[in-house]
Amino acid sequence: MIIAASILAADFAKLGEEAKRAEDAGADHLHIDVMDGHFVKNLTFGPATVAAMKRSCSLFLDVHLMIYTPYDYIEKFVEAGADQITFHFEATEDVIETIDFIHRCGIKAGLAFCSETSESMIVKYIDKVDNLLLMTVDPGYGGQKFIPEVIDKVRFVRALSDEVVIQVDGGVNLETASESIKAGADALVAGTYIYDHANMKQAIYELRRLGY
Repeated sequence: MIIAASILAADFAKLGEEAKRAEDAGADHLHIDVMDGHFVKNLTFGPATVAAMKRSCSLFLDVHLMIYTPYDYIEKFVEAGADQITFHFEATEDVIETIDFIHRCGIKAGLAFCSETSESMIVKYIDKVDNLLLMTVDPGYGGQKFIPEVIDKVRFVRALSDEVVIQVDGGVNLETASESIKAGADALVAGTYIYDHANMKQAIYELRRLGY
C-alpha cells in the first residue's frame, strides 16, 4: 500500500518542513498538485516548488499535473526532480505522445481521470501507464468529500489489470480508504486527513494497515 502525502494540505509557510514531516511520519510519496488556473480554477505549484521539495526530503516525488498542454511542461518538471508525472486525460489530445515522452525522460508516467469521465475511456491506456489516478473529488481544491461512485471505477480498472497501480485522490480517510482498497486501489493520496491529524505518523500507519 502506497501512501502519498498531498503537500496541498500542508502549511504553505513552511513547505520544506512539511515535506520532511511527511517523510519522517512514514509516507512513501510526496504528492504535488500542479494547477494552472485554467484546467482547474486554482493556482498552486510550479517546477521551482518541485525542486525545493527535492532538496527538502528524499521521498518519491509524485507530480500531478492539473494543467492544459501538459506535454509542454514535462521536461521542466523532470529537471526539477519529479519521479513520476501524472497528467489528465481531459487536458490534452496528445495522450499517447505525452505518456511516451514521460517514459523517454526516464521516469514513471501516470494518467488521471476526473470522476465524471466515462470508465470506457480508460481501457485504451491501461497497459501504457505505470499509474492510473482516479479522482475521488472534483479536481482543484483539497478538503472535499469523497465521491463514492468512483469506487465502481476502481473495481473496473482492477478487473482489467493486475499490473497498473491504481491511485485514488481526494477525500481519503479511514472509511473511504478501506472502501478503495477493497475495490482494488494500491495507492492513496491523503492530504487533509494526515496533515490535520494530531499525530501524522499514526494517521499514516492507520491508512497503511488497511491494506494488510
